[in-house]
Amino acid sequence: MTIEQIKVPQAAAATAPAAPQRLRGDMGVGELVMSVLAFSAPLTTVAGFIPVLLLFSGSSAPAIYLAVTALLLVFSVGFVAMGRTVPNPGGFYAFITAGLGRSAGLGSALLATAGYMAIGFFAPSMFAITAKGFLEPLGFPEIPWYVYGLGIIAVTTALAYRRIDLSAKVLTLVMGLEVIAVVVFDVASFVNGGPADGGGAGFTLPAISDNALGLAVLFVLGNFLGFEATVIYREEAKDAEKTIPRAMFIAVAGIGVFYALAAWAYLAFLGDDKAQAAAEADTAGLFNSAMLTLTGRVVSDIITVLLITSILASMLSIQNASARYLFSLGTDGVLPEKLGRVHPSHRSPFMAASFVGAVWTVLLVAFAVIGTSPDSLYAKAAGAGNLAIILVMFLASLAVVAYFYKRRAVTTLSKWKTVVAPVVASVGLGIVAYLAVANYSDLLGDTGTVTTVFLAITFGIPIVGFLYARVLRGQKPDVYQRIGRQEF
Repeated sequence: MTIEQIKVPQAAAATAPAAPQRLRGDMGVGELVMSVLAFSAPLTTVAGFIPVLLLFSGSSAPAIYLAVTALLLVFSVGFVAMGRTVPNPGGFYAFITAGLGRSAGLGSALLATAGYMAIGFFAPSMFAITAKGFLEPLGFPEIPWYVYGLGIIAVTTALAYRRIDLSAKVLTLVMGLEVIAVVVFDVASFVNGGPADGGGAGFTLPAISDNALGLAVLFVLGNFLGFEATVIYREEAKDAEKTIPRAMFIAVAGIGVFYALAAWAYLAFLGDDKAQAAAEADTAGLFNSAMLTLTGRVVSDIITVLLITSILASMLSIQNASARYLFSLGTDGVLPEKLGRVHPSHRSPFMAASFVGAVWTVLLVAFAVIGTSPDSLYAKAAGAGNLAIILVMFLASLAVVAYFYKRRAVTTLSKWKTVVAPVVASVGLGIVAYLAVANYSDLLGDTGTVTTVFLAITFGIPIVGFLYARVLRGQKPDVYQRIGRQEF
């Protein structure tokens, strides 16, 4: 069926319920992988977040990437297997509902939506910092940082409003340029590196009792969170049964190796025994100073421009993911049904995408009014969102275990896919979630009220969702039955 053959549902008769509206697209493996990679923003990660990882873990950074990659590959085994028998769109939301029930599914959906929107909110402030730092020395007028932030929100909302195919084409172009920029950094670092010359020091894991390990893993897992996009876009993928599994494994393995090499390149340039101190001395400027030393001013400026587009691409990808969660909840009738509307010509979740942009705009204006520094805003927003999605991933891993246990008498899949891999992933993600929560105060720079409030909100959202589902079961059983895209 082609896009042109899809008819937008008209107003239903009073006697018949409206059929759920569906998204349409023609995304292949390459476009799905690029959407996942865009979520993690390769150049933004290498320039902004790997230095933070070096600050927390030093020469262990590459090993942490590889360890997390292995964990997520194991997680993907059960996740893909479940996807073959639960073809509902909605990502973790649909899977957790199928495995743990509708109440848990709704709680996780609200947490995931809030988490993605928090992660995406890092971008306006980071974009402002980067753009101001690049443009003003060139003679551009000095304007407040929040003007840059509002500008990028307007641009990504306009793109997310349109069909996902357009967004994927934009992301593919930007990602190709970003990958080239990171490869230039890697090659230049290994060829012209410092005294360490990479060595083997980068593949030693820190002790499990190391307080910094929790934060290091939190930021590393944040680079992988977009791999759920392979499932979120099920309605918009061509031949989803084959496309989605391939895209998921390629994305997870590719991201892990790609960033492990970039972290190792930092060690080659700085020296494995000096990397942590260098990151502490100049976290935000570490990448730019390295590129200036390795490649000269012209190449360094070109890569700074690519960094600006990298932030935009990441924000667009996150906005698309957030909009599709809201779309699923609106389609189910859990949230206002307007959020579940499909644009008549673009076939996109335009109301949900616009809502995400509106929320970001209100938050940005609010933080600007109270005088929040953009430097502190983006790191805390990303950290808070990462923790939320890690908790959702842990619930998803438990859902896979529960789902196949309940169907153990009828499933024909191997024990590796239905028992061993899901259990191993659940244990691993449970440890990661514990370490992240235990060290959360270090991220926020507060051991008192601020940390308590952030954690209360993070754990309170799924509890509210769980209780709301129980209310729906009694008062709106038809809506309750649709939770988790069960009418797909």
